[in-house]
Amino acid sequence: MSATADAIQAPKGTWWRALNPAIYLVSVLPGVAVWQLARAAQGTGYAVLAATLAVVFLQHSINVLNDVSDWRLGADAEKWDSWVRAHRENLTVTNLHGWLSFLAGGLLGLGTLVLTGRLWILAIALPMVGLGYLYNSGKKPLSYTRMGEWVTGLCYGPGVVGCLWLLSGTPIDANCVLLMAAFAALAVALLFSHQPPQIESDRQAGKHSFAVRFGARQTYRASRLLFAIFLICYGLSLASQPGPAALLGIYSAAATFAAATVLRSTPKPRSILLLATAVVALTVVMHAAVGSMTF
Repeated sequence: MSATADAIQAPKGTWWRALNPAIYLVSVLPGVAVWQLARAAQGTGYAVLAATLAVVFLQHSINVLNDVSDWRLGADAEKWDSWVRAHRENLTVTNLHGWLSFLAGGLLGLGTLVLTGRLWILAIALPMVGLGYLYNSGKKPLSYTRMGEWVTGLCYGPGVVGCLWLLSGTPIDANCVLLMAAFAALAVALLFSHQPPQIESDRQAGKHSFAVRFGARQTYRASRLLFAIFLICYGLSLASQPGPAALLGIYSAAATFAAATVLRSTPKPRSILLLATAVVALTVVMHAAVGSMTF
């Protein structure tokens, strides 16, 4: 089948499937957690919101450019929700899409730092953005090496959470460290839950993912463990905040349900993200109900 015919016969709704809106919750949730637990000091709540949107744009660019890398290296044969397919296999257009999103995220983030007088955060943010670039670039992107999982955790932990926390005007403390660990674990748990269905094509393309190295069973097991670490670290950070005792009880019940659900089923990115979102949203609502949150 020719590339043209293959593109014509692509399933309807390819753009929406490639976008997969739920996956961007992994970038939104750290912003919500920082706003909730760092208290967005000195009226920086809107700055945290703008920076979170910048992270969403950057994540989108990495997703798009990663699809381009996978396509070029032959790791996308069975992936119908690829952005390359959404753009009818036109790599030039797909690349342009990815870099425009990267530019939008970079400019929005830079503008936020300028307006808040916190340009010094670039010293931390730029190396993380560089890692995001290297994740997809070159003949051997970091996503194809054993470093892929570490880079993902580093970018979402110290990168996203750390920079948003500093932007909020709150000094780095134990709560921040716990949140960094929580969202680093969540990001890698999502990555692991995504890998097993692509083991064969990844192996043929020379991709040294965790799933290729250790198999589907161990990868799903690691994904469950990391999701549990996310729940524990987030809960510990929450426990250090002032609030009603009932909040921790409700959080514990919700976290136990979420962990049990993932334990009983095959981990998938959408289910992990929706469960994490439900747990975080519940705590935000509880904090708002007792009037302990400001924007």
